[in-house]
Amino acid sequence: MDNKKVQGKQIWTVNVGSKGQIVIPKEARELFNIMPGDSLVIIGERNRGLTIPVKETVKKRFDRFSKGNKV
Repeated sequence: MDNKKVQGKQIWTVNVGSKGQIVIPKEARELFNIMPGDSLVIIGERNRGLTIPVKETVKKRFDRFSKGNKV
């Protein structure tokens, strides 16, 4: 499957290598400004799958949440 655009969302497919590694597609890295050395967080929910946000995004949301603001 190639990159698909659905109502403002992007969908990419990646292959998992023998060491469990994936390559984030160039278009996704550019869209989300992911640079070499950036940290990502992998969040897994058995029924919903994986989410891989940039660590800084998670930190900002957590900081707002811990201050009582809307996430």
